[in-house]
Amino acid sequence: MELLNPRTYDPAHFDAETRRILRATIDWFESRGKAALMADYHAQTWYAEFLEFVAKERVFATLLTPAGEAGGDENKRWDTSRVAAMSELLGFYGLNYWYTWQVTILGLGPVWQSENAVARAHAANLLESGGVLAFGLSEKEHGADIYATDMVLTPDGDGFRATGGKYYIGNGNVAGVVSVFGRRADVDGPEGYVFFTADSAHPNYHLVKNVVPSQMYVSEFRLEDYPVRAEDVLHTGPAAFDAALNTVNVGKFNLGFGAIGICTHALYEAVTHAHGRLLYGNRVTEFPHVRRELVDAYARLTAMKLFADRAIDYFRTAGPEDRRYLLFNPITKMKVTTEGERVIDLLWDVIAAKGFEKDTYFSAASRDIRGLPKLEGTVAVNLALVLKFMPAYLFNPASYDPVPTRQDAADDEFLFRQGPARGLGKIRFHDWREPYSHYAEVPNVALFRSQAEAFCSLLTTAAPDEAQQKDLDFLLTLGELFTLIVYGQLVLEQARIVGVDTDTIDQIFDVLVRDFSRYATELHGRASSTEAQQEWALSQVRKPAGDDARYARIWNAVENLAGAYAMHP
Repeated sequence: MELLNPRTYDPAHFDAETRRILRATIDWFESRGKAALMADYHAQTWYAEFLEFVAKERVFATLLTPAGEAGGDENKRWDTSRVAAMSELLGFYGLNYWYTWQVTILGLGPVWQSENAVARAHAANLLESGGVLAFGLSEKEHGADIYATDMVLTPDGDGFRATGGKYYIGNGNVAGVVSVFGRRADVDGPEGYVFFTADSAHPNYHLVKNVVPSQMYVSEFRLEDYPVRAEDVLHTGPAAFDAALNTVNVGKFNLGFGAIGICTHALYEAVTHAHGRLLYGNRVTEFPHVRRELVDAYARLTAMKLFADRAIDYFRTAGPEDRRYLLFNPITKMKVTTEGERVIDLLWDVIAAKGFEKDTYFSAASRDIRGLPKLEGTVAVNLALVLKFMPAYLFNPASYDPVPTRQDAADDEFLFRQGPARGLGKIRFHDWREPYSHYAEVPNVALFRSQAEAFCSLLTTAAPDEAQQKDLDFLLTLGELFTLIVYGQLVLEQARIVGVDTDTIDQIFDVLVRDFSRYATELHGRASSTEAQQEWALSQVRKPAGDDARYARIWNAVENLAGAYAMHP
């Protein structure tokens, strides 16, 4: 498995038009150069020129229009594999560019799920003309608590008049379509929910401010007596609620790929800087602690990419009878993005003061990586979601046909007909032990497998009592331990598919063994942990299996990244 390198990037598995768009995106950023990119970042310059490029090359129109709205254009489809590729690529060059793409995806979610043909056609035309969308869900007082929305629609005979505010709404300054969640004034409860579209250029749409100091425009806006016609209504009643959650299901998946892109660029910069710098007569990369930090960063980043790439396949093969993606999705969002933070922290110890300099990519990466775990639901929210799947995943496996690698040029239309957002605890999974068994001879995989089996024993012999099941702090640590098992499973599945060498696999699981030990220690320290749980926790603090020769080979791969890529000045 190779990390993204713009110098050599050639995604041969994609069709010609997709390859052209991805390559054109790289060329646009490289032709601007690093100095201009970072100057715009620090000056908080709105990325109008990027959106001009998007319009000219029909980037969003081609990649984000489902086949059903393509008007016969064979290049248009919603293909999660190429959406993920673009998410990683934009993250590589800067979170701000990724963000305008991400919030357009979110804005499209309620539209593509709607049966409103007029609204769908309008959105498709907007994309074709180079426009962007926004997702009007969050509010200043309620965040994303959609049960408490204060966007109120009052019937006026011809439709509704909407009044209320939205907050944290990306692209809210220019979006030709803003998908807005609200409630009817005359209907109580879930039956009163409404998803409708608004236009930021309408005189009754009032842009208040950008709430963040950034290139991206994360808006606060208010609608005052905004006319909502029948053709503007996307969903009503419980379907509007489901559309909100299912949109987030689609959109939050991209956060992991944004993190992968950010970390990849930062890794090249940190390794190249450290390898070229002399301290006390030695290269910085000759210091043992620097090598350890870089090897850990490389292993974590490789695992991020393996897990997320395999999760794509479960998204693309999903259907009403196979919703396993609903577990792998929040883990991509929560685990891959927090791993991204760890990668940047490790690299920052290596690049040190250089990472503060305004002409480095790292100065942006170190700030931007923090945002991803906090978007589309916090880590805690996604961990709580992951826990819903734990009993069925660990103890009640089902039989499925093998999931192939999905890089085919197909339209992932199921993502816009996911149906009611419930029944998560009933979703079944294939046997998680199979990929671990295939790599049973790899020392750290075997060691981690023993920790995973011990976790199953914990849940059967010292399971959380009634009070602990209400203690979110305790449960979140339990969720971290469970997440590691799922994470390792998909890492191994993808490693087998793409032929990752056993040295790299062993080094990744060296990291996972230590992480499991760390979370076990946290469980021991939780105020509500019982004596039996504390004893279990201490028994799982394990030392990874060391291998100096393996470590040297992995270090050689990391060292070879020095000078492998630097952005055009």
